[in-house]
Amino acid sequence: MIKFFLLLGVYIGVINLLAYGLFRHDKRQAERRGWRVPENTLLAVAILGGSIGAKWGQYALRHKTRKQPFSLVLNLILIAQILLILLLVIPATREMLLS
Repeated sequence: MIKFFLLLGVYIGVINLLAYGLFRHDKRQAERRGWRVPENTLLAVAILGGSIGAKWGQYALRHKTRKQPFSLVLNLILIAQILLILLLVIPATREMLLS
């Protein structure tokens, strides 16, 4: 069980760094008018667990903060993931979800 949580922690760390890195790359490419990272790719990485890194990149880099519906979708992904984590932390709901 400890090994699972360790691997999960590593995965979450890597996917969030990847999300931040993609936002950073996209911001640079936007400034240079180069190849951009598709919004669907940015959102997919957020869905796969990188929503915190994506939000960090969005605000730290001031990138895609006014872009709608992108910002709304990213916010909804983050909220859904936070709610899922909270539900899994509460023993009664965790048991109900996992059964």
